[in-house]
Amino acid sequence: MTKQGTVKPRNQKSFLKTITLVSTFGGLLFGYDTGVINGALPYMSKSDQLNLTPATEGLVASSLLFGAALGAMFGGRLSDKNGRRKNILTLAVLFFIATLGCTLSPNASIMIVFRFLLGLAVGGASVTVPTYLAEMAPMERRGRMVTQNELMIVTGQLLAFTFNAILGTTLGESGNVWRFMLVIATLPAVVLWFGMLIVPESPRWLSSKGKFGEALRVLQQIREEKQAQSELKEIKTTLSQEKEVKQATFKDLNTPWIRRIVFLGVGIAVVQQITGVNSIMYYGTEILKDSGFGTEAALIGNIANGAISVLATFVGIWLLGKVGRRPMLLTGQIGTTAALLLIGIFSIVLKGSPALPYVVLSLTVTFLAFQQGAISPVTWLMLSEIFPLRLRGIGMGATVFCLWITNFLIGLLFPVLLAGIGLSTTFFVFVVLGIGAIAFVKKYLPETKGRSLEELEHHFRSLDQKGMKDVSTKIAQ
Repeated sequence: MTKQGTVKPRNQKSFLKTITLVSTFGGLLFGYDTGVINGALPYMSKSDQLNLTPATEGLVASSLLFGAALGAMFGGRLSDKNGRRKNILTLAVLFFIATLGCTLSPNASIMIVFRFLLGLAVGGASVTVPTYLAEMAPMERRGRMVTQNELMIVTGQLLAFTFNAILGTTLGESGNVWRFMLVIATLPAVVLWFGMLIVPESPRWLSSKGKFGEALRVLQQIREEKQAQSELKEIKTTLSQEKEVKQATFKDLNTPWIRRIVFLGVGIAVVQQITGVNSIMYYGTEILKDSGFGTEAALIGNIANGAISVLATFVGIWLLGKVGRRPMLLTGQIGTTAALLLIGIFSIVLKGSPALPYVVLSLTVTFLAFQQGAISPVTWLMLSEIFPLRLRGIGMGATVFCLWITNFLIGLLFPVLLAGIGLSTTFFVFVVLGIGAIAFVKKYLPETKGRSLEELEHHFRSLDQKGMKDVSTKIAQ
């Protein structure tokens, strides 16, 4: 300990790592619970207890996405009201209860209800964890800390694919193998709950409630003394500038600079999803089977997709320390759109050829390298960066709600498109959407790298002031 009672620099960094590891177990649960259904659903369909029809299969798969959309919306509001840490603790309990409910479900109706509740937890975690990490991180490490949540998400998906394959191979004859696949998710939920008991509340949230003494004590645990004092002063300055926004409500959209931020947030969220990434993560096996692989080969290829997602996320985290957010997002969009275009072209040119499935697999791997190495890390980081303090929870909630609704619509429509217009035309549709996404990023997205959260807010405010001056000048002329 130092004379001021703060933690030594080495311990400060160690404590930050602990905070990051513990809180990102929410991301691990996010990934596992969205990925596990890929392998569990075929065994659920064979279960005499669930008696799933094609319609109820779709409800079991998509009910989580409905829940996630609502969880994202209300999770942001609850984290603003009750605190980031308390909200994550509550989500850990919900993860545990909903997972047990899914595991023990005696029929399809109960399964759908608990999958919906699980979705509430997934959506809440998708909002609260990045916000918590962004507010705990020093400016120079914010990118790396926040994107570690994305790493845990794809790791969770890879674990789901891997455990599905292992359990399917060893216990595939058992009618209850899907229950074993699902129940594994209770373990990280327990770790998340106990871990959050030992980490502090966000200093920015504490400051927003007038608890400046507690905020300073937290900052002294994770910053050097001089930096802690300076950061608290900056937070106080920002709060004083936000007095006109006493409570975050949708009425605040009447303020132009706030409306611009929400527009950007929704755009960033939709841009991530219209690449079609979750069509590959949810239906990767079907895509590979449609291109010509057998079932077993397609399942192995699906694990390869999960593995490349993890590796690419490592690369993405490293790149965020070297490259700006905006060029990374543009590069990722161009790469994914090109990969989808090539899948569409080769699906026509090589139709019926034994080479086609290998070409499609290589292109889906390429797609995921650009998606998980550039687009996804930047998405979650920028969503956690652009909203001002008093609007951060509701802003994240609204934009991630749009993300999940877009996710749901793509997940719902992709198999319909695949059956109706074929593999190549389906991917050409995503190419058109990708071109629109590139245009949006290039025209509207600002660079956020190297700016504190408070500096970003000042940037958006100043744009409005500049706009008002321009209007005044035109009127005068």
